[in-house]
Amino acid sequence: MSIAKRWVLREPKNPQAIETLKNELGVDDLIAKLLVDRGLETFDQAKRFFRPSLDHLHDPFLMKDMDIAVNRVLKALESDEKIMIYGDYDVDGTTSVSLVYAFLSKVYKNLITYIPDRYKEGYGVSTSGIDLASAEGVGLIIALDCGIKAIEKVEYAKSKGIDFIICDHHRPGAEIPKAVAVLDPKRKDCDYPYKELSGCGVGFKLMQALRPKIGLETQDLYKLLDLLAVSIGADIVPITGENRILAHFGLKIINEKARPGLEALIEVSGRKKPMSITDVVFTLGPRINAAGRMDHGKKAVDLLCTLDPGEALKKAKKIDANNTRRRGVEKEILEGAVEMIHDLQEEDRKTTVLFNPEWNKGVIGIVASKLIDSYYYRPTIIFTESNGVLAASARSVYGFDVYKALEACEDLLEQFGGHMYAAGMSLKKENFPAFKARFEEVVASTIDPELLIPEIQIDAEIELNEITPKNQRILNQFAPFGPENMQPIFATRNVKDNGWGKGVGEEKNHAKLCIKKGDGQDFIDAIGFFMGEAVDLAKQGEIHICYHLEENTWNGVTKPQLRLLDVKSALAETSMKGSMPEK
Repeated sequence: MSIAKRWVLREPKNPQAIETLKNELGVDDLIAKLLVDRGLETFDQAKRFFRPSLDHLHDPFLMKDMDIAVNRVLKALESDEKIMIYGDYDVDGTTSVSLVYAFLSKVYKNLITYIPDRYKEGYGVSTSGIDLASAEGVGLIIALDCGIKAIEKVEYAKSKGIDFIICDHHRPGAEIPKAVAVLDPKRKDCDYPYKELSGCGVGFKLMQALRPKIGLETQDLYKLLDLLAVSIGADIVPITGENRILAHFGLKIINEKARPGLEALIEVSGRKKPMSITDVVFTLGPRINAAGRMDHGKKAVDLLCTLDPGEALKKAKKIDANNTRRRGVEKEILEGAVEMIHDLQEEDRKTTVLFNPEWNKGVIGIVASKLIDSYYYRPTIIFTESNGVLAASARSVYGFDVYKALEACEDLLEQFGGHMYAAGMSLKKENFPAFKARFEEVVASTIDPELLIPEIQIDAEIELNEITPKNQRILNQFAPFGPENMQPIFATRNVKDNGWGKGVGEEKNHAKLCIKKGDGQDFIDAIGFFMGEAVDLAKQGEIHICYHLEENTWNGVTKPQLRLLDVKSALAETSMKGSMPEK
């Protein structure tokens, strides 16, 4: 199913800054506008953007409780105390545990790792994990990518003589757990300059603070940035500030020589280097996640901490098989969800809230995302049954804070947590009808109706002759791309296909076009994934296109290529009204 989209042309934020930057950098209007749109208005800001440096990382001791956390870890090391490194079962959690374990194990061996079982324990700090820590004689738990709401669990651990250091990046509740130290840049009383670190990023900052005190070299820490880049990409955190620096250098390690576990995952995926953040998100992320979804998240940590390439390949093949199985389960649930919406006649709702006790808890978040992307563009929550309660994953549409909507339903929930666009929760089965009605009411009364129509924000409307080698080289340096530094989207009106446009792929559902504008220009290749209908549209006459500008290398020759995002018929001018203004 193809969802109609609104095209919205971004207005220049600061025309004067664009003109100044254009002259200072010696670039054209297009590049200057793209930089200013990203908040980069001076030569020095642009220089930092194009030349990321690890020297620009913030002092980790600017984070609230960092000095306390460091001293507590040092005390554990000095007294040979057993430390449990505890993390969530998703990519951010498993990379966090792997990074902290890999770093500390260089100087200390009395360490164990723990990942909760997604199905038996659920998200976050669990009683089972604390009980195991107690049985193993653990004195300190370092919780990564979780714990900011674990008030009762921290108290329970304290009753067993176990201290907690929490390294989290989720929004705190009204009360902060009474752990020895709580590292979370989103704490209201934390003055750390950058608020958007991943969970793995917070763990990295703790290791950065510890490094000089335990006799390790800076390079010992920076070698772990491949793990952090995977975390940043897969957890969809903003690619700005420190995250952009860390992702930039982490990708360099991935593309030069990553740790054996990541190299093995790249090999079994069939993906060729160089890898981009997008490749990380869609190639490495799903496979690492598949361990926790279809088996156990500890398998991902085992893989990422493996130093032997042969052993890593064996483990990667098992995880890849889990990912294949996950795709099959996901397809089945997605088809069932669409059928359920039809059967319940819920096409006109402002939300999607579905429940099936048989659905696999490990993939319902993916299904929620796919329902939004391909079927019903609205805030979506998918429930299944787990350990006697209903567990769910929520996903939102661009511009709507689903976390705030859940806060308005908090009295009906057992627990919840997450971000603006993604959250997890649980509730009692008898509360499901009331929650479904309340959530619909809250969203319907607060969401701007325009947010229920997917929007493509176009950075600039350009002509095809503006696609020059110089501009392409500069645009390549805008990477790595991600939230708040998205790959630029361009639009061009009234182009035409050379007549050889066709559907490609096994099901012929991808569009391959060769386009130009006017009679004097060269043709440019264009590819639109899952846009087979664009071929028929192009055969009817001129089209308007919006796209990412990329490069494609074939037989050693590199040429520009347009990756189509949407296509509209130039004959139907009404499709453009209220979106992208006429030139």
